[in-house]
Amino acid sequence: MRWIVGLLVLLLIGLQYRLWFGEGSLAQKTELERQLAEQRIRNEQLAERNHILAEQVAGLKSGLEAVEERARIDLGMIDEGETFYLVVEERPRSGKTERSEAGQ
Repeated sequence: MRWIVGLLVLLLIGLQYRLWFGEGSLAQKTELERQLAEQRIRNEQLAERNHILAEQVAGLKSGLEAVEERARIDLGMIDEGETFYLVVEERPRSGKTERSEAGQ
């Protein structure tokens, strides 16, 4: 009878070890749930990005306005009849330049 109780205690200890530390343990389950939550967030971000890209592709296929906008933004192109003005701000002169000009 004693050896049966001892065997049952050993079996209980073995099962508890597996529950807390072994393969499929509660700690591993918690880690997998955390990874799953992170992956769901990443998937939502990628789905939103894909949606935006799909809208851009549809816009480029449907009309010239989207193509013209991309050409203006990405390539700096201007349309016929438009005038391009480049405004350059004058930088204040440094002390070296003023001294060299004053000496001449």
